[in-house]
Amino acid sequence: MIQDDLTRLSAVDAARAIRDGRISSAALVQACLDRIAKTDGQIRAWAQLDQDIALAQAHEMDRIRKSGKATGALHGVPVGLKDIIDTRFLPTECGSPVFAGRQAEANALIVDRLREAGAVILGKTTTAELAYLHPTHTTNPHNAAHTPGGSSSGSAAAVAAGHVPLAVGTQTGGSVIRPASFCGTYGLKPTRGMISRSGLLRTSGSLDQVGVFANTLEDMGLLTDVLSGFDAADPASFARPRPSLLEGARSDPPVAPDIAWFDMPYHDRLSEDARDGLDAVIEALGARVERFDAAPQLAGLTDVHKTIYDYEIARQMEQLVADHGATISSEMRAAVRRGLAIGEDQYQDALAVKETADAFFVEHFNDFDAIMAPSASGEALALSEGNTGDAIYCTIWTLAGLPCLTLPLLVGSTGLPIGVQLIGAAEEDDRLMRTAAWMLRSLAEEK
Repeated sequence: MIQDDLTRLSAVDAARAIRDGRISSAALVQACLDRIAKTDGQIRAWAQLDQDIALAQAHEMDRIRKSGKATGALHGVPVGLKDIIDTRFLPTECGSPVFAGRQAEANALIVDRLREAGAVILGKTTTAELAYLHPTHTTNPHNAAHTPGGSSSGSAAAVAAGHVPLAVGTQTGGSVIRPASFCGTYGLKPTRGMISRSGLLRTSGSLDQVGVFANTLEDMGLLTDVLSGFDAADPASFARPRPSLLEGARSDPPVAPDIAWFDMPYHDRLSEDARDGLDAVIEALGARVERFDAAPQLAGLTDVHKTIYDYEIARQMEQLVADHGATISSEMRAAVRRGLAIGEDQYQDALAVKETADAFFVEHFNDFDAIMAPSASGEALALSEGNTGDAIYCTIWTLAGLPCLTLPLLVGSTGLPIGVQLIGAAEEDDRLMRTAAWMLRSLAEEK
């Protein structure tokens, strides 16, 4: 039985219904476009949207299915792409007037992977300027006076608003996990190197990673499995088999998972409602969660992340700032000045510490299935505060390249969503998904 509102279908259900001929891709895409037309005047999640291009893709997917040819894992399912991901058929403007009307000569590799899987690229979602700090005009679907987070602002907002079942973003600090938390969606940044970055705006070669947004755990797994694969042109990519995240989301753990919680010194930045909610989750899971005081070396990794990020983004953006001056935001100009003041020795020392962090977490996950942590400081900030929120709750895990996801489990004091983050072992993303599925079931049983 297919519900009347096709925009409420999960990606897994939509793909199955299209393959079975119970709905058409064209009908699903039109439903998404209608919802966007009705609600995006306030949310403003989309940077590029061409109805004719979207529907042409959908009709082609329907023609392929009717002809009896092979169908892909996302056949006919619409997906939104953060507007730093190159597409030949839509402009890629990176949230900056500097790139207005920019047309890429080739698709990013992940765009070709999506199309090979039969996905319909619905459009390009908004991003903070150059995927950094200066906010875009997007609002939070739950309350238009609040930020959706950043820098993957439009991807989170579009999924939360029911514009599209799936969207792709990127994370260099906390740009997937935080907006997913603020908008009440599921968000996942897989292991560094799982997904190609070729054809994406580069801000930090050491830290940039691709992530996804969805409304179910299974949908996140399905999209990540489609995007994953080796890319010889990406130095972070690895030529090894990848775990199946969809299979992980559908699996039961052999034994109840063990989860660690680190009391970090910066947890004093948590809002009261976020702290109370996280404590309630820990209490509900009982003996499965073990709390630790964070060693100073662990908490200090946030500074290591900052050094690497500042150094690398400055060198990526130095010429752009020099050429375009006041067209670039004050946040980016300040980042370039700050990063250029970091010497080579300091940068190399930070990279060396990063390598030791990678080794620490290998040892840690011998004893624990996951780490639990805040996804963000609390509810989405008011737009009047002029920023997209604090990324500190994500930076250590991004630095170490670990898979991390956020579950939309909590509601704050004003009714806005708050996520709970889980972090897993590198290249064991399926194990992380399995642990997340167990946690969702366990908490549901406690209610």
